[in-house]
Amino acid sequence: QVHLVESGGGLVQPGGSLRLSCEASGMIFSLRDMGWYRQAPGKQREMVSYITRRAWTNYADSVKGRFTVSRDNAKNMVYLQMNSLNPEDTAIYFCNAYPPVSPYWGQGTQVTVSS
Repeated sequence: QVHLVESGGGLVQPGGSLRLSCEASGMIFSLRDMGWYRQAPGKQREMVSYITRRAWTNYADSVKGRFTVSRDNAKNMVYLQMNSLNPEDTAIYFCNAYPPVSPYWGQGTQVTVSS
């Protein structure tokens, strides 16, 4: 059974940074493309970034240049470094396969950007 656990969220001031982590289990992690997604209040969940098994990366236009996705296959971990955060980045952040697989959704981690 696949299990994804996100961590690292919190409250940060505009312009601040956070690093999100996602630990995966129950899958051959090194063979999976992985993505970060977010859902803001009242909005649909959207893709933020993904990283392929070969470490090619892609970003939503709204975060390009500010966020960096990375992975550590030895630890079954995927990370999202978020810099220059702004209030529009406030959301629950999830990791999942890319494209996402419905049963894999976890609880996510809340990111709140506010002064």
